[in-house]
Amino acid sequence: MFLTAIGLGIVGGAAAQPAAVVTDYIIGPQDVLSITVFNEPALSGRFTVESDGSVNYPLVGRVPVAGKTLRALQEDLTKRLSAGLLVNPQVTILVEQYRSQSIFVVGEVRQPGKHTISGNMSLLEALSQAGGTTTTAGTEVIVRRPKDPSSTAGPVDPSDDSRSDIVARVNLEDLQSGRAANVTIQDGDTIFVPKAELFFVTGHVRNPSSYVWEKGMTVQKAISLAGGITERGARGRIKIIRIVNGERKEIKVKSMTDLVLPNDTIEVPQRYF
Repeated sequence: MFLTAIGLGIVGGAAAQPAAVVTDYIIGPQDVLSITVFNEPALSGRFTVESDGSVNYPLVGRVPVAGKTLRALQEDLTKRLSAGLLVNPQVTILVEQYRSQSIFVVGEVRQPGKHTISGNMSLLEALSQAGGTTTTAGTEVIVRRPKDPSSTAGPVDPSDDSRSDIVARVNLEDLQSGRAANVTIQDGDTIFVPKAELFFVTGHVRNPSSYVWEKGMTVQKAISLAGGITERGARGRIKIIRIVNGERKEIKVKSMTDLVLPNDTIEVPQRYF
């Protein structure tokens, strides 16, 4: 049997159910709900939450649903149906299509922009939905959350502490390997994947080139990334070229544990003999 309510299509019988039940998801406008009342096909079907945050439900009328969790709505609808309409109604509510909540993924990802949250989304799932990181991505992922929950019209400025807070700063490699906790993403969050900061190794090393800088990078690790010093390299005269306030400075390396900063150039000169 096919029925029609104002602004809603209601399909008789048990509606198709998503694979996972997420009872603490907060419902919002444009979400499509699958409501099933056991042995009541006329009360079961798909309901799209309208722009005012309500659905028009058979026998009950307009029911406010936006801002409620699935569990809360299930309890509310059970009470309404129990009020002289049905005896001990068994109500199940699932989200068939998530449309109301969204996040922003910006920076070095393949599909930056606004993305819809599908239930309880993790940081890894959000990055995957954005196509994954690019080859120019840095080593960290930053999650920022707006201080005003209603300000979700666009991504927050990753450097603006007045309007958003950093809720997570995760090493990308640790996240992908499982060494770092997988952060749960909320509606309105902005995930920022910065571009990699580089340093350079030149002179008598096996693979002179630019390399991705990581926090705690030392001269020893930097030279190791470049394949090590060749037999013609002077280990005792390594220097770092660093731009400070627009001026070029040469810094003699005193120890292989000296720290390397972003945009530094490590120069390994030739031995005298």
